This record gives sequence, structure tokens and C-alpha cells, in this order.
Amino acid sequence: MQAKTSFRDVFYVSDGTAITSETMGHAVLGQFSIETKQTTVPFVENIERAEEVKLLINNAFEKRGTKPLVFYSIVVPEVREIIEQANGQFYDVLKTLVEPLSRDLGLTPTPKLQRSHSINRDARSYMDRIAAIEYTLAHDDGISLNNLEESDIILLGVSRCGKTPTSLYLAMQFGIRAVNYPFIQEDMDSLKLPSAIEPYRYKTFGLTITPERLHAIREGRMANSEYASQDQCEKELGKVEALFRKEAIPYLNTTSLSVEEISTRLLDMSGLQRRMC
Repeated sequence: MQAKTSFRDVFYVSDGTAITSETMGHAVLGQFSIETKQTTVPFVENIERAEEVKLLINNAFEKRGTKPLVFYSIVVPEVREIIEQANGQFYDVLKTLVEPLSRDLGLTPTPKLQRSHSINRDARSYMDRIAAIEYTLAHDDGISLNNLEESDIILLGVSRCGKTPTSLYLAMQFGIRAVNYPFIQEDMDSLKLPSAIEPYRYKTFGLTITPERLHAIREGRMANSEYASQDQCEKELGKVEALFRKEAIPYLNTTSLSVEEISTRLLDMSGLQRRMC
């Protein structure tokens, strides 16, 4: 058995986009306290490309002296065999699910290159997602409060609490039309729910964050400014959270959450369905 190490090279390899390999690999590696250098190699569709990947893995092994972890999803046997010849620890991200599913369904899988339930199989789903991204960008950071009837979700919160990355993630990953509106320093003296949003409070949610974390984020953007001061952060958050409670707007603290976790919790809170095809 190889000696244990707290650092490993990790490769995500696929004959498609490698998103599945990355997602499953990240989920599994998140269970371990380990530092990694991660490399993603998509579209490994032929022997020449497979040989290149094999060389990358072998080079990493020679440099570190430990076998890289390789999460992969390859359909073509000849391509897969070349990659598996490398000095790595290999984890087929689909095999552990496909085999029991085949047994339970009583069906034999017929894999095809880049065959997945994705935008490639459903042009309408693809166009819906593009439309969601365009809508979300047009309604980012309070740019516009028009056409709110077309929105799926409306996010409120102070500047730099995570509204924009969450909105874009919802649009890009799930086809959700998201609006986000920031409460700024000038709003604090007479803070209220914007009149344009009032009719749509049923799909409105708040994001908040701890003053300490907000201060750190703002300091990185505008150091030593009133905007970034601890006192200003505390005042804004206190008033905005009070508004959320007064108006019965459900809200979520984003301090220790990734954008993926924020988005998933908002989907659960709102009852919105993920539009992943």
C-alpha cells in the first residue's frame, strides 16, 4: 500500500465536458482533509488524446512520487485502456452506478460517446437556459425592475452578500430567471421593500451575511472606506435583516456557504424545480 500523503494530484478526465467527473470527484474528495492540484481534461475522444493524458498522469507521478487520483468517464474501450495504463489510482465515476442500475432495471446499458441528458439532446432546454442567463444579467444588481412577472426568484440583500454569483449560478445551472436587488447605504434612512417588488413578495428571498465576513469582502474591494467599515456593515445588516423580519421575507445567511449550497437551499425554500435536462 502506498504511503499516505496530504497532497495529491487529481485529474478529471472525460470524453465529454468532464463536468460529471468534476462534480462527483469534488463531492468525494470533500470528505477528506487533503490538499490537491486539480487538472481537468475534457473531450478525450481518441487514442492520440488518450496518450497525451497518459503522459500528463505519468509526469505527475514522477514529479510527486505518489499516484495521482483519476476520476474518469470514458466510453470507448481503446481510449479507456490507454488511460488506465498510466501510473494513477483510477475511479470510474459512472461504473458504480451503471452496474447496479442495469441489474435493477433488467436492461443492458448501450453507452454512446458524449451521450448524456444535456443541452445537446434538447435544443429547447438549451435556449431556455440562454434566455434565463440573458434575463438574469439584465436584472443584475438593480439594473432593472421591469418584467418581474417573468422572474422565477427575486433576491434582496446588502452589497457583497452573494446575490450576483448566486443569481448567475441559478440561471446557468438550472435555467432559473433570477432578479437581484441591492440595498445600498443611501437606502438605510428609509429602508423599505421596493414598490415594484411588492406584488412579487411570494417569490422574494433575502440573503444576509455576518458583519465580520462582509467587512472582509468589502475591504478587499474598497479598503479603508466607510463602505467597508465594520460599523457600516453592522448597521446595514441590522436594518436589512429587520426589514426581512418585518415584511416576512425568508432569508438565508450565506457566510459559510458556497454558491452551490446557497442555490440549492434557495431552490428548496422556494419550491422551484431544477431545469436540468
